[in-house]
Amino acid sequence: MPQPEHSTALHFTERFSRFVFGTAAALLMVLSFGLVLYGGSVVIAGTGSMASLGGALLDAVGYMVIAIAVFDVAKYLLEEEVVRARELRSAAEARRSLTKFLSTIAIAVFLEALVGVFEAAKDDITLMLYPTALLVAGVALILGLGLFIRFSAEAETQVGKEDERADARRQSGADQHRPTDG
Repeated sequence: MPQPEHSTALHFTERFSRFVFGTAAALLMVLSFGLVLYGGSVVIAGTGSMASLGGALLDAVGYMVIAIAVFDVAKYLLEEEVVRARELRSAAEARRSLTKFLSTIAIAVFLEALVGVFEAAKDDITLMLYPTALLVAGVALILGLGLFIRFSAEAETQVGKEDERADARRQSGADQHRPTDG
């Protein structure tokens, strides 16, 4: 039996979308690895003196933090868009996945802010605005994530209770219409 045109187009779109997300994830992983290599080369280049080594180490930490964040974005794309192929899943699973992803991004933001604080303190204290803004953004991200987790968990609980009540009503209605032996 031939497939309807709509189903074929949908299948093509899904496969093309998975290919695009897979390609983007692979490129992000390669770029992430490039940042790790570049961070290592910065350390090697900074071994000329102890003063330059400290700055090189801080720069390398910054590159590594960015590399980890980029790699995590690539991993998220790969897991959520390519492997799972946008399959329907529970709200709890989606919440856990988003929480894990945003937690990694928050850690990267905080680490970058920490590196910025050390660099600003070492070079020029007037440069503290950027690291301070990053710290504020990281705190806002964590607070927003906490609110999201709380509200989504409450919504899941409420929906679960409503589903249980609806199931009970359906069950009691089915019991009333059931023929009796007698």
